[in-house]
Amino acid sequence: MNLRIIVGAFLLCGVLVMPAMAQTSLPDFFSDGMVLQQQTDAPIWGMDKPFAKVKVKASWGKKASTTADARGRWKLSLPTPAPGGPYTVTIVAGNTIELKDVLIGEVWLCSGQSNMQMPVKGNANQPVIGSNEAILNSSNPKIRFYNTARAYSLQPQYNAKGEWKAANPDNTPRFSATAYFFARKINSVLNVPVGIIHSSWGASTIESWMDSVTLSAFPQVTIPAQLPEKNPNQTPMLLYNGMIHPYVGYGMKGVLWYQGESNRENAKDYTALFTAMIGAWRQQWQQGDFPFYFVQIAPFEPGTVNAAYLRQAQLRTMQQVKNTGMVVTLDIGEKNMIHPAEKETVGVRLAYWALAKNYGINNIAFSGPVFKEIVNKANGKLLLQFDYAENGLASFGKPLQGFEVAGDDGQFYPAKAQIVADKPGQLTVWSEQVPNPVQVRYAFTNWAEASLFNTAGLPASSFTTSDR
Repeated sequence: MNLRIIVGAFLLCGVLVMPAMAQTSLPDFFSDGMVLQQQTDAPIWGMDKPFAKVKVKASWGKKASTTADARGRWKLSLPTPAPGGPYTVTIVAGNTIELKDVLIGEVWLCSGQSNMQMPVKGNANQPVIGSNEAILNSSNPKIRFYNTARAYSLQPQYNAKGEWKAANPDNTPRFSATAYFFARKINSVLNVPVGIIHSSWGASTIESWMDSVTLSAFPQVTIPAQLPEKNPNQTPMLLYNGMIHPYVGYGMKGVLWYQGESNRENAKDYTALFTAMIGAWRQQWQQGDFPFYFVQIAPFEPGTVNAAYLRQAQLRTMQQVKNTGMVVTLDIGEKNMIHPAEKETVGVRLAYWALAKNYGINNIAFSGPVFKEIVNKANGKLLLQFDYAENGLASFGKPLQGFEVAGDDGQFYPAKAQIVADKPGQLTVWSEQVPNPVQVRYAFTNWAEASLFNTAGLPASSFTTSDR
């Protein structure tokens, strides 16, 4: 019986034990050029013969060893030093594998749909502003990407096809633009290697990135029993199994997420789904409540007001789930294009969150103003208080617009707004059509243009004080 027949028999039987002549194998992402998270016990895993002795040695002087289980699987933790490299990592078991050009630095997993997927070079007839200069000046061996090949499955997978590549004019055009500009900012400020594991698929729903156990808590979600004929990226669980599960446990700093457009029609469920997904990923990685920073979807004309409710759901997730942060894009949306061209702005704003919250960079703003509360209702006016506006609010010379107020009847009317000069973070809103306003909302439409910022130039999120 030849090797192909033997392997086929094992696969058909669903047995995960490799044939007796099997040698050490690793998932594709443990390879030359990889980036490991600095100053941690970085997990490394693979396959070998059942009960094989596995030894790993790193050129920075650390060693680790383990024994494969009855199925041939093994996993160990390798202590990593401060940022640096390149190093080598040598695995010795049934055979010897030497991984070269390994860097130690900051690793981030970036996922979502087409706005995360959109490359630095842009899409057909859809530009990324500044892409030409970004590509031209991108040569930097300390910035590396692992682009995950598209995959979907009914069962959790243990490998994700791809290749670690360094930033340069040949490779950078195909990197995620949002993730690249994030990595470039982190690298330029901290001067450390940055590794990006990029795993996204355009038009995907959040349910497709969630595992079956987590989804079972949502009766409105149907777990597929077989692969669909089309739209696997909109089928619950499939992308999680094929494009997230392989990385579970890979040492990283945190996650960047840019998704939501495909969930506009079930926006009412999004906060619960998103909260559950974040919690599940954190539990699965067993690396604590790692940072989870995400991008609020940008204004876009087509559709109903559901997009505003989706933005509100994202805002509530940030407010309710610890160690999360949200980038607002209300000022860079494009009325007739769902893929805003200002991807550098998005990546840099994500970096602000990480630099301020995780890397000890003080005295920088990282969030735009977020509505906190109505502090006073008097004389037909509402006095609002905002967080993340310690130095005050600003409109940068433009009229404040997009505000609406409602009375007890719940009917909203256009409103005027004025920044309170002597109380940072406060704003007064009123309308002659509503003598006794009790509710307020801002930019609560599909298409809206930002008019309210903090003094650092970061836009306020759209919001509503109504649950309708």
